[in-house]
Amino acid sequence: QVQPVESGGGLVQTGDSLRLSCAASGDTFSGYTVGWFRQPPGKEREFVAALRWSGGSTTYAESVKGRFTISRDNAKTTVYLQMNSLKPDDTAVYYCHARLFPNDYWGQGTQVTVSP
Repeated sequence: QVQPVESGGGLVQTGDSLRLSCAASGDTFSGYTVGWFRQPPGKEREFVAALRWSGGSTTYAESVKGRFTISRDNAKTTVYLQMNSLKPDDTAVYYCHARLFPNDYWGQGTQVTVSP
């Protein structure tokens, strides 16, 4: 089974860019659907973006379309979330999620803070 491991969070200013990485530990992401979720302070976890390894199709939340891009490496071991034009509303703990039915695997999360 795969264990997602996130990295790349930090403190940035409005308008800055940041790239998050999700590394596969214990397995590759081949065959999985890998996505990013986030949990803003005091709110519930919400979907951000997902990538289907077979075929490479992607989906995005409306709130990040045009600003965030999910991608993968050919070695099937890392998924990225490129975040541009960051806003204070993007402040959250970002979690990587990998799904291979019927199993779900979550990373430990990485904090992204966007200052005004």
